[in-house]
Amino acid sequence: MATIKRKEIRKRIHTRIRRKVRGTAERPRLAVYFSNKNVYAQVIDDDKGVTIVSASTKEKGFGGSANIATASRVGATVAERAAGKGITSVVFDRGGFNYHGKVKALADAAREKGLQF
Repeated sequence: MATIKRKEIRKRIHTRIRRKVRGTAERPRLAVYFSNKNVYAQVIDDDKGVTIVSASTKEKGFGGSANIATASRVGATVAERAAGKGITSVVFDRGGFNYHGKVKALADAAREKGLQF
């Protein structure tokens, strides 16, 4: 019997979530991704297939570790950039990750900066 890898499980969950979660021009999708080293967040308009704003720990000034503190900073940054583009409401896409720890920290920081979801 073949073993199922953690990435495959997350990919399966993400596919299931994406059947229901869709971003539009009025309410784009806030997608998050975590690697071992970095945190990524994007606000995406799925109708046009474009990324409106993004933030990640790969940018200068963030530091390179993927922990709760940097996830919170990325969430605040993406929310500020979205507000600059006139976006106040988004659909949250946790990307197959559990809503706990880094995901929750990013979401809470984005809410504190004014994004509604």
